[in-house]
Amino acid sequence: MPLRDHFHRPVTKRAPWDALHGQWPAMIVIDLNRRLPPRYLATPRVHLGTSFEIDVAASEGDEVASSAPGAGGVNGGVATAVWAPPQPTLTAATAIPEQDEYEVLIHEDTELSGRLVAAIEIISPSNKDRPENRRTFVAKCATLLQQGVSVSIIDLVTTRRFNLYADLLDLLGQTDPSLIPEPAPLYAVTCRWRRDDAGNGTRNGNAWRFDSWAHALNVGHSLPTLPLWLATDFAVPLELEPTYEETCRVLRIA
Repeated sequence: MPLRDHFHRPVTKRAPWDALHGQWPAMIVIDLNRRLPPRYLATPRVHLGTSFEIDVAASEGDEVASSAPGAGGVNGGVATAVWAPPQPTLTAATAIPEQDEYEVLIHEDTELSGRLVAAIEIISPSNKDRPENRRTFVAKCATLLQQGVSVSIIDLVTTRRFNLYADLLDLLGQTDPSLIPEPAPLYAVTCRWRRDDAGNGTRNGNAWRFDSWAHALNVGHSLPTLPLWLATDFAVPLELEPTYEETCRVLRIA
């Protein structure tokens, strides 16, 4: 069945785009967990807007420091002066980039505390609408790749023509001939970094290779199958078409 345009009528008259984005990760998870080896677990993650995660280690450290002898008269300690930092060199009114996240995360060891090995990112309009949002999303993908995580990006957003895969390549200093003469506004791609143990001319055999499997998408055409890398030499198929069609069926999108 063909890809629909979920950002314009007549599809939007039936279901908003975020209905697809909210349901599709769950369908991908159901499909993957039927096929993944037992030591891997796929989970959906949908987060809307900005969030902050406090550094628990830093918080606990602050509590220990504040209750330590000599930190402020506690337990008979000697009170010490509180350090006053200098004024900031820059203070500016700003808005925190709103990043909606629709993704599937695959961990090893079937626990969320296990090692993250792959991430599937479904692009939302907020990921593409402003330069700072695009930079934030691309930086996130680059960080995952640097940590050895395979990253798949699926972009069905027809209201913004920016190609975040091309932006990611630009950040990494790479080029993809398939993006010439102009990057496609809709696309699906899997990226990874892997160690090239053969060396290919390096002395210590520690060269790194960047691999990507990119497909331009078109409304009215079928979705591709991407490789989902769980290890350097082990991948499973990420079959987008059947999970997409099942999502549309569940949401009654013709």
